[in-house]
Amino acid sequence: MRLDEFMDGLDDGTEALKRQLAEEKSYAITDHLDEVQRRFDEVAQGDSLFGSTSPSIFVGRSQYPDVTAGVLAPVGDEERAERYETGSHWYREGFGIEDVFEARTNLLNSTKRTNVHVADEWTGFTGVQREVAIADRPVDVEVGLDGPLDLDLDVGFDDIATPTGPRAQAEHAELTENPHVPRAVEKTLEDDDWKAEGAMSYLYNRGFDVYEVKTILSAGALGQTQERRMVPTRWSITAVDDTIGGFLRGGLKNAPSVDEVEVWYNEFLGNRFWVLLAPGDWEFELVEMKAPGSVWNPHEDRGYRVASDREGFEGRTTYVDETSGAYYASRLGVLEHLRDRDRQAKVLILRHVTEDYWGPAGVWQVRETVRNAFRDGAPGVAETFHDAVREVGERLPVSMDTLRRKSEMVAGLQSTLNAFGNGGGVDPSGTVGDGGTLDRDAGGDTTLSDFE
Repeated sequence: MRLDEFMDGLDDGTEALKRQLAEEKSYAITDHLDEVQRRFDEVAQGDSLFGSTSPSIFVGRSQYPDVTAGVLAPVGDEERAERYETGSHWYREGFGIEDVFEARTNLLNSTKRTNVHVADEWTGFTGVQREVAIADRPVDVEVGLDGPLDLDLDVGFDDIATPTGPRAQAEHAELTENPHVPRAVEKTLEDDDWKAEGAMSYLYNRGFDVYEVKTILSAGALGQTQERRMVPTRWSITAVDDTIGGFLRGGLKNAPSVDEVEVWYNEFLGNRFWVLLAPGDWEFELVEMKAPGSVWNPHEDRGYRVASDREGFEGRTTYVDETSGAYYASRLGVLEHLRDRDRQAKVLILRHVTEDYWGPAGVWQVRETVRNAFRDGAPGVAETFHDAVREVGERLPVSMDTLRRKSEMVAGLQSTLNAFGNGGGVDPSGTVGDGGTLDRDAGGDTTLSDFE
């Protein structure tokens, strides 16, 4: 499909949902949290024993290596416990930000202070938590609570933090059923010398999604036995995205390139993603444009906040500076698509975080929006990378000068165009003034193939 036709088609049914007023958002969340607190107060009466079905765990990062490790479990909706765990099903079911908040606040986090160096420990509260993490379906648990529930109800106009579910200190925990552990997970546990990175890639190749691998890693159930340690949930998400992304990138090093410039688009939860694929060896860049009034740029009077990070053919050796977990999540979505096609490409992702993104849903929405950009329909096709950037640029909230200052790909393209300004002359269509044809690759390298 020609790029101009692709752009025209985006006008039908793809605009972000109308932004709700801050008052409506605040009241809706507060009403929900009031109901959550009422239900948990009922359950916590008497001997404070809490019985439910746990779909997952949570490991904090405060005071590392002595962290709070918790078992997450809903109360009152045990038969649908799996729905409350973060995963690709949230995208398929069309979750809104309110749905994300409800799912998270419905989970009781029963915690104990735990040292992350768990090695081969499978008893007590730590053992229950690890058993929940490695099981392939929610597990029935019984937790002895110690002390009152703590529920954060402070949600107002300026709130940009995700409301959390009730928290409680746990005295002990017991499994009330035998969890089912997949054979592939048992295999990683039985190998005392298998490093965590290799085990992650093995599980992914056996059909485990990154969400499942993340939970297993977080519980300290991967790696060489005596080195196994719990990984704070927030760190484990990016660690898995980065490790699996590196594994996929390595498998594409000898793959042929895509043979034309493609533009893919998707939006979800107030985030709009333009994914540009162009011929050439692997190269990746993410540029984020965050609207004033959006969750990560709450100040209305400071204009758009623009951030970027990139890597070349060999990947990165250091953590990104500006785009955090979104970089690794979006990169994974693209690499999975290229793996399925057995192609490599130069990749530029332009993320527009609109004011509709009023509450932080989590990096999962970045991963799933990019993944699903490739699953419906066909891309727009441009003659050159320059044409694609120019066309998409008309839909972006920042100027081309701003984009050029933050994007090495776009800046490199412009530099090569300017380099020919005093010679034969180059017009935007890609023709040289005295009749030669100018060929560009996606990174901005220019050759005069017909000029000789």
